Amino acid sequence: MSDDSGTQPQPDPRQEKFVVDTDLLTEDQVAGLVEEYCTRYHGLNDTENPLAERDRVRAAVKRGELVVWFDPVENTAGLGAPA
Repeated sequence: MSDDSGTQPQPDPRQEKFVVDTDLLTEDQVAGLVEEYCTRYHGLNDTENPLAERDRVRAAVKRGELVVWFDPVENTAGLGAPA
């Protein structure tokens, strides 16, 4: 008889979120992620025009301050801070 009380199942690495290089995405895909980010974060702050932040967000993506995260479980992508 073995004692398994100290072992935890390891998470499946295929289910972990990962960063996607923006060079692999089209301009339209990056623009869509930028717009989604603007409306999600700035639109919730009662900002009159949340899409006015697009240029700042796109610049943050180019500088690496925001990266594209892909979630293989949900099959979704979004911008977020790097790990």
